[in-house]
Amino acid sequence: MDQQSFTVGQVARLARVTVRTLHHYDEIGLLPPSGRAANGYRTYTADDLARLQRVRSWRELGFGLEQVAELMGSDDPRTQLRRQHDLLQQRIERLQVIAATLRRTMEAHAMGIDLTPEEMFEAFGDFDPTEHAAEAEQRWGDTDAYQESARRSSTYTKDDWVRVRQEMDQVNTDFVSAMARGLPPDSEPARAAAAAHRAHIERWFYPVSPAMHRGLAEMYVADPRFTATYEGMAPGLTTYLHDSVQALYSSAGS
Repeated sequence: MDQQSFTVGQVARLARVTVRTLHHYDEIGLLPPSGRAANGYRTYTADDLARLQRVRSWRELGFGLEQVAELMGSDDPRTQLRRQHDLLQQRIERLQVIAATLRRTMEAHAMGIDLTPEEMFEAFGDFDPTEHAAEAEQRWGDTDAYQESARRSSTYTKDDWVRVRQEMDQVNTDFVSAMARGLPPDSEPARAAAAAHRAHIERWFYPVSPAMHRGLAEMYVADPRFTATYEGMAPGLTTYLHDSVQALYSSAGS
């Protein structure tokens, strides 16, 4: 293979570039052919093809021809390949972030959250309000509660969503505080946090009956995704929230 030579047309077909591009690379000294045939035509070796691959990789990564020429002369081929791989991996990760942002934005719009990606970040930070949107619609899309939540959500501005997030953060903080103080779930502060939890949902999304509120608390401990969210705030919080909600209605005789 090292002794084999390729015509400019063969290289163009193999590399999927134009003959004109190869001529230009030759003219600027980026990829001069290693030889000439008897008729004067350019001929390329396997090493030339490997160099062309590196050139194309740098170009795909967004580097101009002058930058590519400099990069090609700065390191040995293996080092260049490692650098290209690292840069490509970084680009993939950036594109994945962009794709995730677009997905959240599309799902947010479907939920009636009409915010730009920047406004989404300002309102929610690392919290993703659309994470379970598709599942929620599938499970509860035909219920009055889901439809009422969608109706209300469609009217909220970025400032409204900021208030929603701040209020929910305060509710969670009250639960964590009560638990950290060693107060039982049926203590007054814990039950007050449970009542605030229900009031928050009713104020911003949909009416919540005692039975529905209990059902939500059961879902939090049954679904590992909800559990992970609350356990990330404080170990044991999921069960504490659940027990506080149950205590709220047990003490009220509901």
